[in-house]
Amino acid sequence: MQVAIDLRSDHGFWAFAARHRSLLDLRFPTVSLVEIADARHAVQVLRTAEAYFGWRFAPAWFSVASRLRWIASPAAGVDHLPLHEAIERGVTVTRSFGFHGTPIAEHVMGLVLGFARGLFVGMARQRTDLWWKSDIAASFFDVSGATMTIVGCGSVGNDVARLAHACGMTVLGVRRTLPPTDSKPSPITGWFDASRVEEALAQAKVVVNLLPAAADTMRFFDERRFATMPRGAVFINVGRGSTVDEPALTAALAHGHLAGCGLDVTARKPPPMNDPLRQHPRVVLTPKTSVFSHRYMDHAVEFFADNLDRYLTGSPLRGLVTSPLVAIQPAPTTEGA
Repeated sequence: MQVAIDLRSDHGFWAFAARHRSLLDLRFPTVSLVEIADARHAVQVLRTAEAYFGWRFAPAWFSVASRLRWIASPAAGVDHLPLHEAIERGVTVTRSFGFHGTPIAEHVMGLVLGFARGLFVGMARQRTDLWWKSDIAASFFDVSGATMTIVGCGSVGNDVARLAHACGMTVLGVRRTLPPTDSKPSPITGWFDASRVEEALAQAKVVVNLLPAAADTMRFFDERRFATMPRGAVFINVGRGSTVDEPALTAALAHGHLAGCGLDVTARKPPPMNDPLRQHPRVVLTPKTSVFSHRYMDHAVEFFADNLDRYLTGSPLRGLVTSPLVAIQPAPTTEGA
């Protein structure tokens, strides 16, 4: 079996390293691992690859990947992958999970504490103002005792909730399907299904958006939902930029309804220099860095290794994205191939 690996990155913690190669070689001596050097090389490698482990998969590659059965992504989101084409060709797609939540939770709480303690105000004013104590006195809030509402609260949301709970916050979770009542203990104080999202938003000092990109989440946070939040709330988006109506967000900030906004994602990446959100004094932009972790690729390779073992033994794969009706079978071998 041949596996194509395309995990190149300018950032070392997102790149496939020699230690990862050694780990997979040792664990799977009968599997041939081929690391892709560039797009041209990818076309050559995919002619004989049965599995692909990489950040992105170009739709055009399907035309040469006749033996491909499985695309494995180290990312949690899948909106960047050609899912429709994969389903049409009977190619299984898996995502990764379980290790993105810790850095995202740290990022969210960093933003919460920055707004709550006036850290962003101080950073902006220290070069131009002699003293700004009164400004912070008028805008700070107590994190302990405040309520956080997490919309799209899955496994990542639970990690965010754990840190928020450790800081004394009450955490409400909103998701399509509520967890079973006999599930393990959770830092979530109260659960709300999607039909009750406004009820959960109305109680929040901090709203965290973790919604994925989908047709039914497009501009989910609109004028009505921003108005539902209490005056002085803080909005943080670490989900997807498409889930926010940005003109409505800008208006909520301009009217003083929102006290602050932290955006790790925006509708346009990057937003142009004249974008109102980039210029607003109560908006903190981060360039999609909430998942930065020096252990990211270690976790991603271990997740893939577990799935590769499942694939080879015919067991169900974790993180299945395409239809589970697609049979996962090793590609037929050709004599001399």
